[in-house]
Amino acid sequence: MHMDKAAIIVRESADTDIPRITEIYARSVIEDVASFELTPPDEVEMTRRRQEALDKGMPYLVAVLDGRILGYAYAGLFRTRPAYGGTVENTVYVDPVAHRRGVGSLLTKKIIEICTARGYRQMVAIISGPEDSASIKMHRALGFKDTGRNISVGYKHGRWIDTYSLQLALGEGDTTPPDQSLVS
Repeated sequence: MHMDKAAIIVRESADTDIPRITEIYARSVIEDVASFELTPPDEVEMTRRRQEALDKGMPYLVAVLDGRILGYAYAGLFRTRPAYGGTVENTVYVDPVAHRRGVGSLLTKKIIEICTARGYRQMVAIISGPEDSASIKMHRALGFKDTGRNISVGYKHGRWIDTYSLQLALGEGDTTPPDQSLVS
């Protein structure tokens, strides 16, 4: 598939994007280890999850080329306890036809930009699979630093899978306290 990165549009997701988002995620659940879910959720559940993120003021984006959604990304609270309020976790899924073509990077950069503008100070990525995965390489290229590894915490497709934690300071990072509205 020929792909002109300049022609890819990253935009807020819409309700009408749910079938394609569900399709991309289902393929990931079934074929790889990016998600530790074993059964793909249906469109009703994916709609609920998207709405939950939006209700919390989180970005939920899609990347589109020639009218076709190639991937999606969103941010969510890293943890629910108030003191974690300045930290978000990012998630990105890309259709395999667009792997290693910059789609995940475009989506993640926009998530970083939005979360920084909203006053978040740290972004965490929890990535499953081998340490040399494209997702880990992409996050590192965007400035994320390795912060840890959990060994054999997931079992899928007949094998044990590690997760890797990476982190990126947003805006002023930890040099000043976060906006109090985020931690209360």
